Amino acid sequence: MVVLNRIYTRTGDDGTTALSSGERRAKHDLRVNAYGTVDETNAAIGVARLHTGADTGLADIDAMLARIQNDLFDLGADFATPDTGEPLGYEPLRIVPSQVDRLERDIDALNGALKPLRSFVLPAGTPAAAHLHVARTVCRRAERLAVELSRAPGEIVSPAAVKYLNRLSDLLFVMSRAANARAGGPEGGDVLWVPAAGRGD
Repeated sequence: MVVLNRIYTRTGDDGTTALSSGERRAKHDLRVNAYGTVDETNAAIGVARLHTGADTGLADIDAMLARIQNDLFDLGADFATPDTGEPLGYEPLRIVPSQVDRLERDIDALNGALKPLRSFVLPAGTPAAAHLHVARTVCRRAERLAVELSRAPGEIVSPAAVKYLNRLSDLLFVMSRAANARAGGPEGGDVLWVPAAGRGD
């Protein structure tokens, strides 16, 4: 159980923060940057959910996003608890393969109703789609940081955690397409890239 009675502690005033293990690291540390960007992804999804409520025709997507927001807290806890190979005295919260599998099922369910892509799509369309694209790009940044962390000397990142971010960015892309498709439009809602369109008069 988490209890937060005080919001400010002053312990971070020196530019460091505590990991779940109690170890203190600089706030610009790669591991802190990784779980901070997971938090940023979660916040972007929260904004997207302002446009996926029950009256939008996107209730199924909203339910998926609600579950994902909880998953992202799991992922943040995973990154905030370094695997050193030494016993911690408790079972740390980690992303598990079943959470990745669930994302894949959601991708397949949503993608099955969409028209095949014939071009790259612009991050545009409905408010829901546009915000889902923002969340997707933030998620990709979190994935890049997780991969960088996994290759840093002395750092361990579980393959499931990296896979989760990879699949999540794919799902957010498919969700954005679904949001646009349900709104209709000449291309099934997609806003297509027009190569070299800016070269005219």
